[in-house]
Amino acid sequence: MAYNIKIADRVRERLSEIPDLEIVEKKMFSGLSFLVNGKMCINVSHDNLMCRYDPDLEDEVAERKGFLPMIMKGKQLKGYCYVEPEGFQKPEDFEYWIKICLDYNPIAKVSKDSKKK
Repeated sequence: MAYNIKIADRVRERLSEIPDLEIVEKKMFSGLSFLVNGKMCINVSHDNLMCRYDPDLEDEVAERKGFLPMIMKGKQLKGYCYVEPEGFQKPEDFEYWIKICLDYNPIAKVSKDSKKK
């Protein structure tokens, strides 16, 4: 599984700054996932972020620099996307992605992959 260690460290450092989060790192989705409170929140895959966010934000998120839709079985999976490095290099852009993932986490459902040990 290939993932950019520097990006993973950046995500790890940012998540560690937030109190009262249970963070587990797990290799999945061809990268390193950060499960927050038992749910997949954000993932580092190669040089990209893979984000899980409120599907109601799809139109807003699709306008962001670096956005790539997540396609599974020929269909776009709403509420998930990849973000190329150009979309999160600036601190304010990185913070945007972290925030929408964390904002959605409390209402997100636990995925089957998150439950596997």
